Amino acid sequence: MEINEFIGIPLILFMIFVAPIWVIMHYRSKNKMSEGLSDSELAQLNDLSSKAEKMADRIKTLEAILDAESPNWRREHEHS
Repeated sequence: MEINEFIGIPLILFMIFVAPIWVIMHYRSKNKMSEGLSDSELAQLNDLSSKAEKMADRIKTLEAILDAESPNWRREHEHS
């Protein structure tokens, strides 16, 4: 009987306190994921996208400058 009490009491406590909170948090997170991005997250994503496009343009400009000044720079730095 001691083993049943030893296992049963923590199991009952788990089922009363932990399991309901766990289930609620699980479905709350699933619901939040299905909603999509919030307005602030969408604004941040658009800002990062804009910055990435500007950075890509700058890289193209820098590569064009390097191609004009040192035509072999790509070959020298490909293996590094």
